[in-house]
Amino acid sequence: MPPKFDPNEIKIVHIRVTGGEVGATSSLAPKLGPLGLSPKKVGDDIAKSTQDWKGLRITVRLTIQNRQAKIEVVPSASSLVIKALKEPPRDRKKQKNIKHSGNVSLDQITDIARTMRPRSMARHLSGTVKEILGTAQSLGCTVEQQHPHDVIDQINDGTITIPD
Repeated sequence: MPPKFDPNEIKIVHIRVTGGEVGATSSLAPKLGPLGLSPKKVGDDIAKSTQDWKGLRITVRLTIQNRQAKIEVVPSASSLVIKALKEPPRDRKKQKNIKHSGNVSLDQITDIARTMRPRSMARHLSGTVKEILGTAQSLGCTVEQQHPHDVIDQINDGTITIPD
């Protein structure tokens, strides 16, 4: 017989889903079945709460207490940068290996760094900004009409200062 269900116990499950789409319930079932949740209902709730991240792969944190799932979106640095580019949503089945050739302002990068600050390993905000600039470089977009690594060099030599 399974152990007695504790209504006060909080379980946290992290799942990576495509925003705005109802994921395959077969991938949710092994994680949510033992906790007494319906994978179909949770899948619909995830799709509803990730509508503004349409077409982007995003991590979702499910906080489960007393057989109720609370859904919280945990955006990654790359998805925040792609969202800042304001690209139209794309069909992930038709377009593969897309190049993000847009331009992002340094203010937007700093805002993203402030969002990511709790999860960053850097000691100062400028270090977090450099982490986000590295992500922008790997995505292939520009920052203030120049290559992201040039902006990192300017932060390192003191030409650009990042307020804390």
